[in-house]
Amino acid sequence: MLTYATSDPSEEEVLSLLRPYVRAWFKSKYEEMTPVQRKTIPLVKGGANVLVSSPTGTGKTLAVFLGIIDRLYEYYEKNNSLPSGVYVVYVSPLRALNNDMRRNLYEPIKGITEIARGMGVELPEIRVAVRTSDTSPYEKQKMSKNPPHILITTPESLAIALNAPKFREALKNTHIVIIDEIHELASSKRGSHLALSIERLEHLAQRPLQRIGLSATIAPLEEVAAFLVGYRDNGELRDCIIVDARFDKKLDIRVKVPVIDIIHTPAEILNESIYRSVIDLVKKHRTTLIFTNTRSATERVVFKLRKIMEKEKILNIDDVEAHHSSLSRDVRLEIEEKLKKGLLRVVVCSTSLELGIDIGYIDLVVLLSSPKSTTRLLQRVGRSGHHIRELSKGFVIAVDRDDLVECTVLCKLAGERRIDRIRIPRNPLDVLAQHIVGLALEDKWRIEDAYRLVKRSYSFHTLSYEDFMNTVRYLAGRLGDFYEHQRVYSKIWLDESEGVFGKKKTTRMIYYLNSGVIPDESKVRVFTVDGKYVGDLEEGFVEYLTPGDLFVLGGRVYEYLQSRGFVAIVKRADGQRPTVPTWFSEMLPLAYDSAIEVGRFRRIVAEMLREKGVDEVVTFLAKEYKLEKHAAKAICDYILEQIQYTGGLVPSDKLILIEIYDEGVKRNIIVHALFGRKANEALARLYAYVVGSQLGVNVKITVTDNGFMLTLPRRLDADYLKLFYSIPVDKAWDMLVRVIRRTDLIKRRFRHVAVRSFMLLRRYRDAEKSLHKLQVNAEELLKAVEEINDFPVLKETYREILMDYMHIDEAVEVLKAVQRGEIEVKLIGPLDVPSPFAHHIVVHGYSDVVLMEDMRKMLVRLHEMVVERIKSKVFSLQATSPGSH
Repeated sequence: MLTYATSDPSEEEVLSLLRPYVRAWFKSKYEEMTPVQRKTIPLVKGGANVLVSSPTGTGKTLAVFLGIIDRLYEYYEKNNSLPSGVYVVYVSPLRALNNDMRRNLYEPIKGITEIARGMGVELPEIRVAVRTSDTSPYEKQKMSKNPPHILITTPESLAIALNAPKFREALKNTHIVIIDEIHELASSKRGSHLALSIERLEHLAQRPLQRIGLSATIAPLEEVAAFLVGYRDNGELRDCIIVDARFDKKLDIRVKVPVIDIIHTPAEILNESIYRSVIDLVKKHRTTLIFTNTRSATERVVFKLRKIMEKEKILNIDDVEAHHSSLSRDVRLEIEEKLKKGLLRVVVCSTSLELGIDIGYIDLVVLLSSPKSTTRLLQRVGRSGHHIRELSKGFVIAVDRDDLVECTVLCKLAGERRIDRIRIPRNPLDVLAQHIVGLALEDKWRIEDAYRLVKRSYSFHTLSYEDFMNTVRYLAGRLGDFYEHQRVYSKIWLDESEGVFGKKKTTRMIYYLNSGVIPDESKVRVFTVDGKYVGDLEEGFVEYLTPGDLFVLGGRVYEYLQSRGFVAIVKRADGQRPTVPTWFSEMLPLAYDSAIEVGRFRRIVAEMLREKGVDEVVTFLAKEYKLEKHAAKAICDYILEQIQYTGGLVPSDKLILIEIYDEGVKRNIIVHALFGRKANEALARLYAYVVGSQLGVNVKITVTDNGFMLTLPRRLDADYLKLFYSIPVDKAWDMLVRVIRRTDLIKRRFRHVAVRSFMLLRRYRDAEKSLHKLQVNAEELLKAVEEINDFPVLKETYREILMDYMHIDEAVEVLKAVQRGEIEVKLIGPLDVPSPFAHHIVVHGYSDVVLMEDMRKMLVRLHEMVVERIKSKVFSLQATSPGSH
C-alpha cells in the first residue's frame, strides 16, 4: 500500500532516535534539521520503504545516510561487530555522482568516529566502495575479499555484480537498496534494467529489502513509488511511505526578452543583446550556471562569452567554462572541482549538470530558451541557492515569439508547482532478454519461478506469459529457422517439457562483454551520389530522415536518398527550403502536459483580447506572469495578429487548425496541433499516410512542438478535413507499424534492440565488431525476422519507437478527444501567405545555426506580408468546420 508521511516530529524527537555520538556530530555541523530530514530519518531507522521527493539542497541524502549509519552502529553496539558482506547498495545513474557520494559519506563517518572517540567510544570503520566500469580489476578483487558495508554503483555494474561468482556471495547480506535520482532512471530502459536487478538481489538475499528512493521534483509520486517497491506475488503493491517535500524551497523564475522588438531586430543584434543580458546578470551574481538545449550551443555560448568578456575586461577567460557529456571525464571533474571551490564565475552546460552532482554554491541559473518541461525547469533552477533557506533564482531568456509564449507558461506552471507526468517504459523485451540470460548464469531456473520474479517489478508487472516465453524461446534458438544462416547462436538451453532453462558454456562471456542498455552511437559519413565526401551527421539525426528530406550540411542544402550501415547518400538541392534542422536529434521535445497548457494559455489570452483592450491584457500578463511590459505586449500582438489574419481561428488545447498554404507549385498542409513533438510525430505520420494513400503521392513531413507540416509535390485538391477525421483511432498502432517498417528509424532502432537482446554481439571472445558492421548485420537480420510472428526483438523495436521515441498513446488521446467533440478541427485556406502561428513551422528546417540569419529574414518577411494583408483586408478566407464538410 502507498501512503504519505503525515507525522512531522520535532527535531528533539528525531535526534533522540540517534546514538549520542551521531546526534553530537549532527549538532556540531548543522544549525537545525530541514523538514525533509525530520520526516525521513525516523522512517529510514524504522526499516520502511520510502520515496523522498524534494529539491536539491534540502538534505534528503544526508537524512537517509544518517539513519543508515546510525543503524550500522546500533548493530555494532549489540553484536560487537559490524555486519559482514554488503549491507547497503546505493545506485545512481551517473558515475560522477558515485565519486561525489563516496566523498560525502566519508565526511560524516570520519566525523562521527572522532566525536565517539572523544566520548570514550571506539567505533570500527564503516567501509564504503565504488564499483563501476571505471573500477580496476585489482579493486574489484580487493572488494570480493573484504566487501564494503556500503556499495556505491550504477545499474549496469549492479547487473554484472549479481553474476560475479565471488562478489555475489558478499551481496547475499544486503538489507537496504537506495536509488538516487530515481526520476532520471525510472523514465528510461536503465530503470527497467535496475528494477529487475533489484528483484534478483532480493531473491539472492532471501529477505525483503528496504527500498529507498531519492528524487528531485517529480510527478505522479504514486507511480514512482510503485516503480521503487514493485509487487508481491499476490499482485498487491509492496508498502511504501512517500515523503512529499517537493515544494519546500522558495522560487523566483522569470522570463527575460533581451530586445524590445522581438521580430524586426536583426539576428546579429538579437544575439548581441542575448549576450549583453547574460553578462549583466553574471556581473550581479557570484556564480552563474547557464543551460543551453544542445551541446553545440554550449560551446558556442562559451566561445562568445569569453570573447566579449576578454575584450571588455569584465572577467578572465578562465572564469568561464563549458560542461557537457562530450568532454573527457578528467576535464569534467576538473570543472566540477573548480565550481565547488568557487573558482568559476560562469559554467555553461546542456543537460550534464541537471542531476544532483554537488557543485557548490550557485546563486543564479540562466536558461537560454525553453527547457521544454516544467519538471526540467524546476530541476535546473533548483541548482541555485543550494540550501533550503536560500532562494532558487532563475531567468529564462526567450528568443522568439513561440519561445516567449512557451517560456511564459512554463515559468507560471513552475511557480504553481504543476509538473509533467513521468513516463515509465513497460515490458521492454530487450531488457528482459538480458536478465533471463543473467538468471540462467545463476542457476537452473524453473520457467514459472523466473516469470514470477520478473512480474514482481513494476516495469514488467503486466508482462504476458506469451511474451515471456517467446523471449526465452528466442534466447534458446527456438523461434524461427534463421539462426544458423544468420550466425545467431542460442545463449541458454531450454527444456520446455520439464519447464526449466539454464546456461551454456559461452553464456557468461556473452553476458559480461555485452550487457547494459545504453546504445553505442557514432557519426554517419555523408557522400553525394558521385562519391564525394560531404561531412558527418549524428546517427540520431539520420535515423529520423526519410528519402526526399532536405537538410543543411556545411552551409548547403542536400536531399537525403538512402543509407547503409554508417554511410548516407545524398544529392545537392541548392535553393530548396530545408525540411529538417540538422540538430533535430539534440532538440528536447516539449512535454505533452506542458504543451496542452501552452494551448490553454493561447486560448485564454485570445478570449481576453476579443473582450478587452490590448493595454488591459498587457497589464494583466505583466502582473500575473511577472513579464516585462514589452514581452507581454509581444505576446498580445502575436495572438491578435493570428485572430485578425484568420478571422478568429487561434489554435489551442481545444482547436486543431488545418491550414492549406501554397508555395510555388508545392502544397503545404500545416496542422496546428499543440501537443508536443512526440505526440505530433505520431499524428503527423498517421495523417501523412492517410493523405498520401488517398492522393497517391509521397508526402514530406516537418514536425515541431506546436504542429506539423505535410508537403505535397504539387497543388492537389482533396477534402483535407475529412481525411483528418478518417484517421482510424483503433488501427493507429498497426498503421504506424506499416509506416515505419520501411524507414531508417526501424533499421537503426532494431540494431539497438538486437544488441541489447544479445542477438547481435558487440564483443565476443577477443573480437569487437565495428558499429558499421553491426548496422549492416542488423539490416540483414531485420529482413530475416520480419515474417516471424511476435518475434520479441522486432516487437520491442516497434514498442520503443511508438511509445518512447514518439508517443502514440498521446496521439490516440488527442484523436479520441476529436471524436468526442472535445477538440474542434477547422480548415483554412488555400493561403498564399501562412498565418502567424504557422511561420515557425514553415521555417523549421532553417533552424540551423548557419542559416539563423536567413531564418530571421524569412520570419520578418512573412510577418510583414501578414501585417499588409491585415491592413488591406484584400485576402479571402474560407473557414470550414466539421459541420460544413
